[in-house]
Amino acid sequence: MAASAPVASLGVVKTRMAAGMLGGLLVLALTGCAAPPTPQPTPTPVFASEDEAFAAAEATYRAYVDALNQVDLSDPETFEAVYEWTTGEANAEARKAFSAWHADGWVVSGASKATTVEPRLMGGRKVKTVELAVCVDVSQVTLVDSNGVSMVSESRPDVQSVLVTLTPTATNETGMSIVGFAGRDGEPTCQ
Repeated sequence: MAASAPVASLGVVKTRMAAGMLGGLLVLALTGCAAPPTPQPTPTPVFASEDEAFAAAEATYRAYVDALNQVDLSDPETFEAVYEWTTGEANAEARKAFSAWHADGWVVSGASKATTVEPRLMGGRKVKTVELAVCVDVSQVTLVDSNGVSMVSESRPDVQSVLVTLTPTATNETGMSIVGFAGRDGEPTCQ
């Protein structure tokens, strides 16, 4: 009988260990299944004035142009800097174009330069969007396909009139992101 007492107590220890492990796994399972914490919205920057909002929008556009000038279509890592300055439609269009051009073996060279950047629409302190009237010199930019054939239209003007739409964001250092581009008419004229 002496031998059965240690076996019986070993059985009790094994049962307690199993119950403890099961309890531990149950706690892990329950905490793993708990609803994740509700994400807190990132605060959108509030600018002290329209001048401050315009300065942030201009800095964003110029940083975007600088990033664009560094793109090497053979190296998708160079696209990331452009994506950082865009959101929404502008970001989706850039991703689609760069991906296609990279896949097709196109080559871009030269640099564009913003020659004029003026506020067109501002929204006071609680800026929802900012529109910039931009003149951008693209005369030095070339784009050729994998056969070396130019993909630039012969009718492309050397200086283009662009309307750039931006929105406040907390995702980059300027507090603005580009959401869209469109051709524009009117002042300032670009030459």
